[in-house]
Amino acid sequence: MARTRETAITGQHTENPTSIDADEPWMRGLHADTGYLLYRLGLRSGQLFNTFLQESGLRLRHYAVLRFLAGSEGSLQRELSTRLGYDPSAIVGLVDDLEKLGFAERRPSPDDRRSRIVVLTETGRGFLRDTDEAGQRVTNELLGPLDPAERATLHALLLRAADRP
Repeated sequence: MARTRETAITGQHTENPTSIDADEPWMRGLHADTGYLLYRLGLRSGQLFNTFLQESGLRLRHYAVLRFLAGSEGSLQRELSTRLGYDPSAIVGLVDDLEKLGFAERRPSPDDRRSRIVVLTETGRGFLRDTDEAGQRVTNELLGPLDPAERATLHALLLRAADRP
């Protein structure tokens, strides 16, 4: 089946919907744009993670909140918003969802009783432990073309680029 410009752009072709058509003339400019390639990789990563999380009823944004909370003693919602780069109103909904599942809970802040911190529950920790292997499989699928040294280099470069305000 021949690819048209429309199917190349929309990804609706069924043979390899993740192909980025590097040899197509209209795509060469985009492939020279690192930002676009990062965007494409981010989309693919989100799709893979959301597919793996689908059964639990969670999305990648929920998983990010859980992972952040796993490395802390608790966090104010505004800190979650700032650290994860999510809109504050989105954080409220995400934490509500996680509370309903028993993965997180809001508690009074020890520093200011008027504030509430979000903490990971034991159920949330168990969920993360259970998903570690599946998460690694998603990463392996996403980065399959790279050898271990290239993966380590990519990770280090992304950390350095992402560490900017």
